[in-house]
Amino acid sequence: MADGDSPFSGNLFVGLAGAESGAEHFEELLSRAGFRVERIVSTGQASPPDFWYDQEVAEWVVLLSGAAELQFEDEAAPRTLAPGDWINIAARRRHRVNWTDPSQPSIWLAIHYRQ
Repeated sequence: MADGDSPFSGNLFVGLAGAESGAEHFEELLSRAGFRVERIVSTGQASPPDFWYDQEVAEWVVLLSGAAELQFEDEAAPRTLAPGDWINIAARRRHRVNWTDPSQPSIWLAIHYRQ
């Protein structure tokens, strides 16, 4: 990640390491006190059975490509996401990824922030 005083740029669709290696890939793009932006590349990954994310910070996430399904512990039905769909997840709201599209990269842009 670049210094806050230096201009930096990139392309969210270039260098899809997760798609090339077969493993999910997390890349921090920007980080400041109480704020972090990351790109996530998923290629068929899902949360382990009976695992729930329970994060200390809130997360705003948008799916840029691919497809995925999110499940919230407090909702009966899962949410299927398509490109352009976004969701704001409050801190401590338990959720999981049921699946991501195995036939193409699912590219996420996630912003983690303190509420």
